[in-house]
Order: sequence, then structure tokens, then C-alpha cells
Amino acid sequence: MFYNPKAKDHGLRHDPLKSLVIPRPIGWISTISPKGIPNLAPYSHYNIVSINPPAVMFSAGSLTRDDPRKDSHRNAEDTGDFVVNVVTYDLRNEMNLSSAEVDSNVNEAAITGLELIPSRIVRAPRVAASPIHLECKHLMTVVLPCVAPGEPRNSIVIGEIVGIHISDAVMTDGRVDVEKLRPVARLGYMDYAVIDKIFTMPRPTVD
Repeated sequence: MFYNPKAKDHGLRHDPLKSLVIPRPIGWISTISPKGIPNLAPYSHYNIVSINPPAVMFSAGSLTRDDPRKDSHRNAEDTGDFVVNVVTYDLRNEMNLSSAEVDSNVNEAAITGLELIPSRIVRAPRVAASPIHLECKHLMTVVLPCVAPGEPRNSIVIGEIVGIHISDAVMTDGRVDVEKLRPVARLGYMDYAVIDKIFTMPRPTVD
């Protein structure tokens, strides 16, 4: 089949686009508002984008045209920082609970029962139960053009990693052990996957 993603003329019950770029890592973004209200939300449009400087991005859509920034996006810009918490299989239910759409004055971590702990460099807190945290300073936001006038916009929030926490529990012989970490990835629709098997392929050499 072939279809135009702008026209969405695929004729299917659900748009398959997000099932084509898989698996996607989940950026579990914790922020704090200027008023001191914590926020926690998962983003599957997330990835590392640079090593020099070390930087990650998450893409946040808007619910309405009149409110173009979700809480994570707004807090990252207004306070200047955020934290990426790695979602493990043991934290899958808490991650899902934190995806609920609630008012900006609601602390999603409290809904999930998760403990938030202070970061070392940034104001945003960290999820204590997550074995890996990336403390980030907001670098820039790229606002993407809307497909059609009046539609909600999407923005790419980019942050420089200024601090990294790794639990010894997910390390083996000085390396992050994916089979111990068991990170959760997003697939299409309402499907997820857990990464607990790896294989190695050395880069080829050319004589």
C-alpha cells in the first residue's frame, strides 16, 4: 500500500505511522514548574541527538492551538531544565499512569506513588526508582510547522546533558547491562516491548 501521511488516505482504522519507526525509547521527563509543582510524563518521541555536546530531545505535541505547550515543555523552558528517567519493565505501570492528562497543578508522581528525589545540578527532581537519570539544561526548542492551519503544533525540546546517574545494579564489568536494565520501548498503537536480549555485531573491516 501507499498513502500520503498529510492526507491520511490509508483507509485503515488506525494510522500506522508510529508502528513503522520502532522500537522507540521512552523519555520519562520530570520537571518542576516555576511555582514548585513537580511534573512527570513519558514521551516516546525521544532520543539522544548529539555527543558533543551531549544532548537529548523530546517532542511534545499540544492538545489545543490555544495551549501550545504541554507541562513538560513549558516547565523545561520556564525553569531551564529537565531530567530524563529511564523506564524499566518494573516501572511500566507507573509510567503508564503518569501519561494521564491532568491539570498542570497535579503532581503525576504522587498519582503513581513514586518518590521524587533532588538532582545534583538541575532544579527538576528525579524518579528514585529509575536506575538511570540524565540531568539536562534546556538548550533550545524547535517549533514544527502545522500540517494544516489551526491544527495543534508540535515542538522539539532539546536539552544538554549536564549530569548522569547510573545505578550500580545495572552495571556489569564496567558496562551498562541491558539484560539487567530491561528498558521499556514504545511500539505502535498501545503496544510496548521490553529489551532484555542483545546480540553483538562487530563493525566490518575493509582491506
